[in-house]
Amino acid sequence: MQNSLAERRKARGLSQQALADELGVSRQSIISLEKGRYDPSLPLAFKLAAVFGCAIEELFTPEPE
Repeated sequence: MQNSLAERRKARGLSQQALADELGVSRQSIISLEKGRYDPSLPLAFKLAAVFGCAIEELFTPEPE
């Protein structure tokens, strides 16, 4: 799944660690999410959307088949 997490995080002036702390996850989780190594759980996706003030669909888009 593609995402715009890194761009949105940088636009808000947040470090990976600051975002991780806000979400209650590890910095490594943020790195993995931003690189598309894994997709977030639904609760984490909702938390991310709340942090960035947008819908989940604005953060994550499915890979074309």
